[in-house]
Amino acid sequence: MEKSCTLLIYYDKGTPAIANEIKEALEGNDVSAKIDALKNAIMLLLNGETLPQLFITIIRYVLTSEDHTVQKLLLLYLETIEKTDSKGKVLPEMILICQNLRNNLQHPNEYIRGVTLRFLSRLRETEVMEPLIPSVLQNLEHRHPFVRRNAILAIMSIYKLPQGDQLLIDAPETIEKVLATEQDPSAKRNAFLMLFNCDQDRAVNYLLTNVDRVSEWNELLQMVVLELIKKVCRTKPSEKGKYIKIIIALLNAPSSAVTYECAGTLVSLSSAPTAIRAAANTYCQLLLSQSDNNVKLIVLDRLNELKASHREIMVEMIMDVLRALSSPNLDIRRKTLDIVLELVTHRNVNEVVQTLKKEVVKTQSGELEKNGDYRQMLVQAIHACAVKFPEVASAVVHLLMDFLGDTNVASALDVAVFVREIIESNPKLRVSIITRLLDTFYQIRAAKVNPFALWIVGEYCLSLSEVESGIATIKQCLGEMPFYSASEEAESNDSSKNTQQNTSAIVSSRRPAILSDGTYATQSAASETVFSPSTVAQGSLASGNLRSLILTGDFFLGAVVACTLTKLVLRLEEVQSSKTEINKAKTQILLIMVCMLQLGQSHVVPHSIDPDSYERIVLCIKLICHTSDEMKKIWLESCRQSFVKMLSEKQLRELEELKAKAQISNAQPDDLIDFFHLKSRKGMSLLELEDQVQDDLKRATGEFTKDENDANKLNRILQLTGFSDPVYAEAYVTVHHYDIVLDVTIINRTKETLQNLCLELATMGDLKLVERPQNYTLAPESKKKIKANIKVSSTETGVIFGNIVYETSNVMERNVVVLNDIHIDIMDYISPAVCSDSAFRSMWAEFEWENKVAVNTMVQDEKEFLDHIIKSTNMKCLTPTSVLEGECGFLSANLYAKSVFGEDALVNVSIEKQSDEKLSGYIRIRSKTQGIALSLGDKITLKQKGKSS
Repeated sequence: MEKSCTLLIYYDKGTPAIANEIKEALEGNDVSAKIDALKNAIMLLLNGETLPQLFITIIRYVLTSEDHTVQKLLLLYLETIEKTDSKGKVLPEMILICQNLRNNLQHPNEYIRGVTLRFLSRLRETEVMEPLIPSVLQNLEHRHPFVRRNAILAIMSIYKLPQGDQLLIDAPETIEKVLATEQDPSAKRNAFLMLFNCDQDRAVNYLLTNVDRVSEWNELLQMVVLELIKKVCRTKPSEKGKYIKIIIALLNAPSSAVTYECAGTLVSLSSAPTAIRAAANTYCQLLLSQSDNNVKLIVLDRLNELKASHREIMVEMIMDVLRALSSPNLDIRRKTLDIVLELVTHRNVNEVVQTLKKEVVKTQSGELEKNGDYRQMLVQAIHACAVKFPEVASAVVHLLMDFLGDTNVASALDVAVFVREIIESNPKLRVSIITRLLDTFYQIRAAKVNPFALWIVGEYCLSLSEVESGIATIKQCLGEMPFYSASEEAESNDSSKNTQQNTSAIVSSRRPAILSDGTYATQSAASETVFSPSTVAQGSLASGNLRSLILTGDFFLGAVVACTLTKLVLRLEEVQSSKTEINKAKTQILLIMVCMLQLGQSHVVPHSIDPDSYERIVLCIKLICHTSDEMKKIWLESCRQSFVKMLSEKQLRELEELKAKAQISNAQPDDLIDFFHLKSRKGMSLLELEDQVQDDLKRATGEFTKDENDANKLNRILQLTGFSDPVYAEAYVTVHHYDIVLDVTIINRTKETLQNLCLELATMGDLKLVERPQNYTLAPESKKKIKANIKVSSTETGVIFGNIVYETSNVMERNVVVLNDIHIDIMDYISPAVCSDSAFRSMWAEFEWENKVAVNTMVQDEKEFLDHIIKSTNMKCLTPTSVLEGECGFLSANLYAKSVFGEDALVNVSIEKQSDEKLSGYIRIRSKTQGIALSLGDKITLKQKGKSS
């Protein structure tokens, strides 16, 4: 029921106006009632009603009204209604309208003339337009620009009709004369637009005649000029040299819209370094001058595209791009850092890191709410720079170590990971990093950061002074032993007993209370006291960071402390010659570990120690008491070797990703190559010469070759009807990022002419038809190609279904051929992506939609099944290959992909081999939206059964 109209009004169909009421209001003399009645009629028409009985009433009682609002609504009504009958002939009532339209075109009021001309520019009926042409032409000389600009558009609309060039033979010549004398910017733009669409040669001639004045023209006219240049250069590439000069002149235009279009046009027409550099400069200026965040994001997208195809030039602009960090918007900052990190080289890395250091210092001010998130992004960026170029690590590592105690845990965690990697890759910085870490260790308050810091202390304290300082620092952060006294435990036991005794007495007066961390506790209405078993231990929380965390029940951290102290004692035996000192240190450390075990089994802490932590601490006690050379080697060397291996594998994966991103293009041996030095340079500008060189290089390296071969195209052809149907149809499906294009070929297999043939399509899911295909007439045994556009709004498996409806001359009934369904595959919208382990875990905890698929396959090898799932889902395996090696009967791996809409898809594969050699387990999918989780689950369920051993 959708029709083309410029008026869009929300209308509630629950209470439609009755046609008789509208008719009575239109027949009355009350102008306001007529206005309301016309509005109701238009809204009913837009919602699918026909109201044929109102047309004559409107002609009789509304046509003669002098009210401007009534006249405007009348024209909107005429624009909305069907103006032809079922056979395509103009309704006889429309002839009655012509006289009124002629009178309006000669009306003394310029508003009535203008809106009537605007209405005519939307008419497509030649019979109505033909008698009005003389009046339209007269309005080209009207004194008011509003009338003239709409008269030009009306003439363009008439000229573009099927027989318009016969109705207005000299229209381009007339408009060219108007363009030469017109002073109004909008009218001038419309005149040039008419020549651009109807007589391109005249538009080009006018442009080249006034080439020196283009920079002085109005912004609207300059935009049309750029459109003309793009169109001409596509059809005549050899002439683009003279037009590029115009574009470069317009780069200095005062309008931001014009300069943005100029840069885009320049990039699309030329690959010469001078042109690309000018476009990149323009984008960078727009990035700084525009205050709208959406504009900045669009400009950053354009710079990202330039980076992909012209990286060498963009490297020169890196500091200009970095200036976009002045924006407080996190999305802009994130996109800016992503672009910059791929442009960092040995030449500019020091400047980039210095700028990032200054930004890190600015985040300490605490003026903005999201300073912590911004600091985290900066730390990750500096980390990436230091990994690529280790020489800059010394300039930033000490500054970043100040943020190990940051209240933003994610930022502090990134700093800890960075320090751990730098201390291994830069041995010269080891001493200074250890010294700084031990000095600032007491500031680390996050339970997730402390294990990293403790591991660094345990692995990289090598000299005697460092080992002793490490043990002393940890002892200081743990405080005095034991963690609690006997009297405190007795009080804790008494309080827990009293709580149990009073439970029955106050059951009726209890209510739940929400604590500061979001958990629930039971609160008594009588005493207003929250019962917590750890109340006694809270008094000693402020004594040290490690002590406070362990007293809250974090025994995993306690196990890490035990392992670190064990490593330090083992290292002390190697660097300390005094047995007395070694035994003294062992005794103190054993006391700490025993106190931890005692604390874990007491009632002072919220919960008892977990079995894994208990076993780990006991192992450390045994190792200190009974040391062997073999155990020393495992604890002091093997752990570091595993870390080095992990870093090397990470670098290897990054190199593989870079190779995968690199475009591999091959040229055919018999392709034509023009030798630049042998060609004539007469009359060519420097820009044209550069452009030819770039084109030759692209042709030589095979960049002009097509990405998709014919075999892949054949795979995308879907048969929609059967071979025995009177109408055969097949579709070629092209999936772009945000839309789907169906090229449907329809063949008439009968000996009759098919009339009013229509391809009716409907969609299910987040798909929307952009336009409804028209009716066609198909001759016997002929074919017709119909194109249908469908918009995609989310990553979800959609279905397109429909039918072909047609009429024949013999049978008046409409015939219907039902089409096969077209299933849009989710794989077309997701692509493999990479993220850090911490980011994966964070998203896994955050995303609320989960789809759990049970493993059901005939494959008997775990690795083979994982490879099959990766291939079927088009995802990236984040779990390193070395972790997946070996035969243990179990396998767990994380997969990650990103959709074109920016949605994240997380998959965890956990499988084990049963005694009967079959695989069992689950594949869990998590995402932020329901659609991608369900679609991926359906895909995996379908594909895992299709693989056989």
